[in-house]
Amino acid sequence: MVSKSKSGMLFGGQAFLLIAVGLVVLTLASAPFAYQNFGSAYYFLGHQALYGLLPGFFLFLFFWKINYLKLQKFYKIIFILCLALLGLTLIPGIGTEINSARSWLALGGFSFQPSEFAKLGLIIFLAGFLAKNEEAVSQKFTSGFLRFFLFVFAVCGLVVLQPDMGTAMLLGIIGATMYFLANGKILYLGVLGILGGIGTAILIKIAPYRTARLTSFLNPDFDPQGIGYHINQALIAIGSGGFWGLGLGNSRQKFQYVPEVIGDSIFAIMGEELGFLLALAFIICFFVFLWQGFKIASATENKFGYYIVSGIVIWFGWQMFLNIGSMIGIMPLTGLTLPFISYGGTSLAASMAAVGLVLNIARRS
Repeated sequence: MVSKSKSGMLFGGQAFLLIAVGLVVLTLASAPFAYQNFGSAYYFLGHQALYGLLPGFFLFLFFWKINYLKLQKFYKIIFILCLALLGLTLIPGIGTEINSARSWLALGGFSFQPSEFAKLGLIIFLAGFLAKNEEAVSQKFTSGFLRFFLFVFAVCGLVVLQPDMGTAMLLGIIGATMYFLANGKILYLGVLGILGGIGTAILIKIAPYRTARLTSFLNPDFDPQGIGYHINQALIAIGSGGFWGLGLGNSRQKFQYVPEVIGDSIFAIMGEELGFLLALAFIICFFVFLWQGFKIASATENKFGYYIVSGIVIWFGWQMFLNIGSMIGIMPLTGLTLPFISYGGTSLAASMAAVGLVLNIARRS
């Protein structure tokens, strides 16, 4: 119990350290664009605080205080709510299109991305399903494996239709990894991997921008001023940082050279300003955060709590890997943001809710 309490404190401390680092990095990375377009270098910091940090704090408190076992009674309702919100984004007049993706819902003057909360919602649902049907999921094909992944595919399918291939892929990875942790059959996962690869190839083929992302990954020098521009500018930014970095606020690539500088490209600016040494320290900090989460999961005897914590750690770990991997050229560009660091109020609020839930489980188990 002492060990888990210590892990909970370290997990929470690391989470809030990452949030603080994110606010500083966001302010510095967004300053030129914010000042040019909104007349204030702190415009995006204010938005992140108002629409991410503030609601995230209340969600953190809610999920930290509530008896998490009550969520198990409503895991099916949570899943239906996730499907309903994702479906609403696809309805003209209700869903809002930004950057060619219909991923937003606007309620009055407030807008949010249901797909961000769907990550946590899917994890809670799968945790409830696994806790109740663990033996069937691990041993039986139709009543276990097939049912489990039909639920995952339902959520992924709605996200693909937005279209948001990166988030859909992440949701699929979360589902597959949670199935593996439930002692699922490797053979089934192998078949799923083959089918998933075929499906991904088809989706890439029918969408030119996905083909361009894959082409730029395989050959970044093919069209440096076209499809390879994003990854090339990101690599230039990271390479310019060298070992020690250019210093906080001294990035050159953030002056509208690197696309999506406050979104999925923010690690490139971190690498340029902080350099290899401090960027590596950030990654180590993130791994310590994930490791403490796994320690909490391994010490949680309640199956529902175990799967929730494991799913949340899987979510953060894979999203971090996919984001940073795409910036250093070992993964294709996915559009996924860097947890706790990139601009996005809904993403930060959902992440803080997840942290609160993990600390709740660490405290109560």
